[in-house]
Order: sequence, then structure tokens, then C-alpha cells
Amino acid sequence: MSWDELKKEKELPVKSVDGYTRSVKEETELNKHFATLFKGNEGKKVLEYLKSITSEVIAGPNITSNHLFHIEGMRFLMGIIKTRIQIGEKNGRW
Repeated sequence: MSWDELKKEKELPVKSVDGYTRSVKEETELNKHFATLFKGNEGKKVLEYLKSITSEVIAGPNITSNHLFHIEGMRFLMGIIKTRIQIGEKNGRW
């Protein structure tokens, strides 16, 4: 390894929408994959289904705390999927 290689600025990892740290390249690729995967009619149908079992679920007064935690986890995952799709569409699909 030479001094020139050591002096080069290294790409800093970025914190992702899911809380994990990845390189900018990895984040960009993931977002583009999500945007491409869900762009067609089949992808839209899957998103509608996921929305119906996550963000549209109504918890009644007798729900247990564990069930509520489970529903909130599913909603969080749905939020990650939707955010990655939006970012991927903004930056251009594959």
C-alpha cells in the first residue's frame, strides 16, 4: 500500500432508512432494486396486500401488548419498503 492510497478520501458509510450502515453504492443499488421490483402491476398488488395487513390493521381494545408490538414491527417494515421505493424512483430505476 502506498502513501497515495492512504491519502485518498475513503467513501464514508451512510446510515440507512433501516438503521444499518452501508456504502452509498450499496444503498443506491438496494433502492433501485426495490423501485424496479415494485414498479409493475404485480408489485403494486403485493404492496396493496402488504398495506392491508400492516398500516390498515385496526387494533381493538383487547389487543395484547405482544400483538401490538408485532403489528408495529410490520408497519415499520412496510415504511422501509415504501421509503426505498420512493428513493429508488427518485434516483432512477434499473
